[in-house]
Amino acid sequence: MPDPLQAPRGAAPEVDTTTPLIEIVGATVYRGDNRVFDDLSLTLSQHESVAILGPNGAGKTTLLKLLMREIYPLWCEHPVVRILGKERGDIWELRRQLGIISSDLQEVYSPQVLGRQVVLSGFFSSVGVWGHQKLSEEQHSRVQAVLAKLDIEDLADRPFGELSSGQQRRLLLGRALVNEPAHLILDEPTSGLDLSATFQYLHTMRDLIRSGHTLVLVTHHIHEIPPEVTRVVMLNQGRVWADGPKSEVLTEARLSALYGVDVRLVAAAGWYQAMPA
Repeated sequence: MPDPLQAPRGAAPEVDTTTPLIEIVGATVYRGDNRVFDDLSLTLSQHESVAILGPNGAGKTTLLKLLMREIYPLWCEHPVVRILGKERGDIWELRRQLGIISSDLQEVYSPQVLGRQVVLSGFFSSVGVWGHQKLSEEQHSRVQAVLAKLDIEDLADRPFGELSSGQQRRLLLGRALVNEPAHLILDEPTSGLDLSATFQYLHTMRDLIRSGHTLVLVTHHIHEIPPEVTRVVMLNQGRVWADGPKSEVLTEARLSALYGVDVRLVAAAGWYQAMPA
């Protein structure tokens, strides 16, 4: 059985690795009457792990919904939103190549669903497992391997609603990993976790990057950005506000301007932390 933290081989149709993972050109996006993005352009490659940083209201959630095909840009001179080179296509194939772990997902699972069913539901991109969904012995074995690798075998038969936020997040990560995607998008993965659960999740994120996965981290928590992330994109007021190598973008001046408060930045062993100036 393949290692869940190893980059998959042959799990999905071959994709040209020179094709951008995400390519957005000229996208104007509304949520109701609110214009969130105005002519947004952003390209991420398959070969780099990136943090997308911004304050509340900067458009991070809207960006995730755009990538999940839950919303679409305003049609104006043909905006482009491509994932692995495709503007449209088989959503099931896409989910085998790109795992999106959103904090919204944590809120929609029934408290009674068992941990094993949460991970199994990743094969169908459903919320829970239903009677008409037939699972093979290989899929059950795959789930067991993922549970073991993430060290959450003890959660398999426990109701989701009885688990801590950190335990729930690890099950949702397992839900994504059963499909062996080469690329993962994580939405504020340590928000609300205690120190122990945060460190555990960050350790797993580093293992994923080291094993060859591409991680796109969407957050406003600077401490979530692992040393292996090489690029930072700052979103603000519906546009790309800064973009470049982490050491050049994560500065006290930029962070102070982005968040509208004086920031002192502390760096140690490749990690960053923001403190009041």
